[in-house]
Parts: sequence; structure tokens; C-alpha cells
Amino acid sequence: MEDVVLTIDESSNSVQEGQAPRYAKIQESLRDAILSQRLPPSLVLLEGPLARMYGTSRGPVRKALELLHQEGLISRFEGRGFLATSEPETVTPERQTLTPEMLGLASDYKSQIDARPISDRIYAEVEEAVATCLAFGHFRIVETTLSEYYGVSRTVARQVLGRLRNQRLVEKDNYSHWLAGPLTAQAVAEDFEIRALLEPAALRASGPLLDKAELEAMKANTQRLIDHPELQSAESITRLEQDLHQRCLRHYRNRKACEMIAQSQLPVIVNRMFFQTVGVPPNEPLLREHQLVLDHLLFGAFDAAASSLQAHLQAAAERTRRRLKVLSVFPEPDLPPYLLKIS
Repeated sequence: MEDVVLTIDESSNSVQEGQAPRYAKIQESLRDAILSQRLPPSLVLLEGPLARMYGTSRGPVRKALELLHQEGLISRFEGRGFLATSEPETVTPERQTLTPEMLGLASDYKSQIDARPISDRIYAEVEEAVATCLAFGHFRIVETTLSEYYGVSRTVARQVLGRLRNQRLVEKDNYSHWLAGPLTAQAVAEDFEIRALLEPAALRASGPLLDKAELEAMKANTQRLIDHPELQSAESITRLEQDLHQRCLRHYRNRKACEMIAQSQLPVIVNRMFFQTVGVPPNEPLLREHQLVLDHLLFGAFDAAASSLQAHLQAAAERTRRRLKVLSVFPEPDLPPYLLKIS
């Protein structure tokens, strides 16, 4: 069973916004604790207790300790672990109980506990990085580098990549290499064709089972973004897309059709990348199109809602084709080292 974990520094490591991988955050935290003398020089640093305090597996802790040893901040000694000093001959090793205060963790660190499996904690970050690379060519995902980057086992890395494969974001070649991209206009068009065939039928069946208060909240959120363009962002638009294309379809009972819809989400990635790169265009048509579908649902006009959804998907297909073309002229963004460009 995996350890119950807590995140450090308010969030786990992230590919976005230049955040460092988990081992680097642990390294920084321990460095600060040592230099500020919150950790006594005689303290024995062990992987297990540190992993429990930082809410992670032992891999990131092990790497952080190795890097601190290379810096000369901690030392090996005859026993197991490291000493929190560069001069081990001047102290007598002591095995003390670590506290959050010694490591500089927040006093309410227990409220930050995250009991999800390790693969779940890094999945969104890997998905975001892979999705970002798709429009910029053909990439190989190096499994060993991915596991080292996050300080997880190759088994965990394989689990994450397997989930991405189910979403059709990555594939394996004949040599068992994980590959991603390139994202083509043809692939996006095919996904829209599948969605335009299946989503209206799913909405027609799911619509009568939707809660009216939930639909009112969705409509209010859409109207808020229309009235306040400054609130429009890649994140807020993504939430609207999830409302209409996931939550409103969730009562559909055709499992195979639902799986096909879930595996046809490349267009969502293109639009999210476009909004992140260029910004949300003024008078983005998606908002009014969503609003119309929600109005029909609230009035119980489920056939009209399905027709409006189909029209929205057909219009979105052309917009997404143009946006993919725009993205292709932008410079390749900074990507994590486990993404190796092939062409």
C-alpha cells in the first residue's frame, strides 16, 4: 500500500509555470532547514521518515539527499543515512523524531494530506506536458527519464502512460517506445466527426435526468463569462467544456459510445493550448453556443438541445482547424526532459 501523502509548498511538483520536480523541492526544503539550523548537525537523516513527512515515495527523498551530499551540506557516516552536517567527525549521531517545525512545513500540514495513489498525483501534470507537445511535432516519451523526473518507480510511470494511451494521447511502436504526436488536422477532424455523431444522441438521452439547479448553475457561469470577458481564460473555458460535454452527458447508458466520446478529445486539447498561447478571442462563439444548448435543456426541449449541440460541434470543428494552424507557427514551448523530439 502506498504511503498517505501530503504536498509541500502548497502544491506538488508541476510542469507548468516553471515549478521544480518533487525531489528539487525536498532538496530546497532540507537545504533551508540545515542552513537555518532547524536541523541539528547530529541529526541522522533517513529516507523513510523524511518521505512520510514530505508525503512522497522514497525516490524523491533519495535523490534530494544525494544532491545535498554532492553539495557538501550533509555527510555519510558509518551508520545508515546521512548526518545534517559537512563535518561528521565533530558530532555524535542522534536519531531524533522529525517534526514539521524542524523541516519548516506549515503548522496545518496534516490538513494537506493527499491519499491518492502516486500515479494519480502526477497524471494531470504528465497529461498537460504531453498534450502541449502534440502540436509541435513527433515526440518519444522516455519512461526512465519520466520516472526519475518525478522520483517514482517505472511501474508508476508505466501506469500513467497506460492511462494516456487509453485517451489516445500516446501510443507504442513496434520497439515498445512510447510516442506522442504529431497532432494533425485530419485527426482533429475525425474526432469532431465522432463527437458530432454521438454527443447529440447522448445529450438527448441524458438531458431528462439532469438536475435543473445544476443546469441553472452552468448557465449562470456561462453568462458570467459573457458579461465579464476579463474572467475568460483557458481554465474557465475548459470548465465550461467539461460541464457541457461531460457532466451533461453522464447519464447516457451506452458504455461503448461513452468510451468513444472520451477517446475523441483531441480538439479540446487544441483549444486549450490556443487559449493558453493566444488568449481567449473577443466574443468567443463557444459561449453563446453553450448558452443556447443550456437554454433548451432548461426548457425541456431535448431534441432542440441535441440539434444545437450538433451545430456547436460542427462550428467548433472549423474554428479548431484554424487554431491548430495558428499554433503551428509558434515556437516550441519548454518541455520536460522526458519528452524527446523525434521530428
